[in-house]
Amino acid sequence: MTDPAEREFEIIRTLSSPVALVFAALTEAEHLARWWGPEGFGVASASSETRPGGAFSIVMRAPDGSETPVDGTYVEFDPPRHLVATTTAVAPDGTELVASTVTIDLTPRGEGTDLRLRARGVALVPDAAPMLGGMELGWVQSLRCLDDHLTGAVHRQTVVMRLLEAPPERVFEVWVSPEHLARWWGPDGADAPNGIEYDEIAPPTMLSFVQRGGAGEDDDLPFRSTVTFDDFMGNTVLTMKSVFETAEARDRVVTEHQAVDAADQRLDRLVAYVATR
Repeated sequence: MTDPAEREFEIIRTLSSPVALVFAALTEAEHLARWWGPEGFGVASASSETRPGGAFSIVMRAPDGSETPVDGTYVEFDPPRHLVATTTAVAPDGTELVASTVTIDLTPRGEGTDLRLRARGVALVPDAAPMLGGMELGWVQSLRCLDDHLTGAVHRQTVVMRLLEAPPERVFEVWVSPEHLARWWGPDGADAPNGIEYDEIAPPTMLSFVQRGGAGEDDDLPFRSTVTFDDFMGNTVLTMKSVFETAEARDRVVTEHQAVDAADQRLDRLVAYVATR
């Protein structure tokens, strides 16, 4: 952060999809409509002219239903390796809020892709300065959504999110410590045996585990959950994604065993518990 009205950052990610497909997903309207925006957001409409100097327009829809148009231009367009775009976020009344320049470089890594994103944002009006605080987190989450779209996970997953008024380090500790875990894990008013095997731990930002149990006849349908702990101005945006082997398996567990309701209850208990610490 160089100034309250400016922000610059860099994000590096490795995606499992090939370079050409990643570039297409970053620029073609049919792809943009399926992943653009942070977790919990949707796309009301998307258009894109895939050429140097081409314009694109995306209308993001927030969880509360409000919409924010993002208009942009491809300043540099060199498929499938390099992309520079300028964007402007616009208020419903037409006021330009935030201008940004995003540079994306893609490099093959085996059958996958190394993605490097560099961004600079400027608040165009004083009231838009707080938006810059969430700009980096927005891109971090958007790139996760991009990966979910490319791998097809988006069609067989559930997503539950919470904002906790505590730093990621504290929330992560509460999640992994047996002493804390026993005080908040599980749905309200029910005993549900669970078996969890961690397969990736990156404190204090991410956990990945395979879960079995708690679903009656569906105990033979294990699923992988990834929990991310993102810093947002000293607080934590927690996102829990559970990915099933098929969309049918997800629908069965969600419909017959209220998996999303159980996850909501679990995170509500976590929020309440963290608030007392």
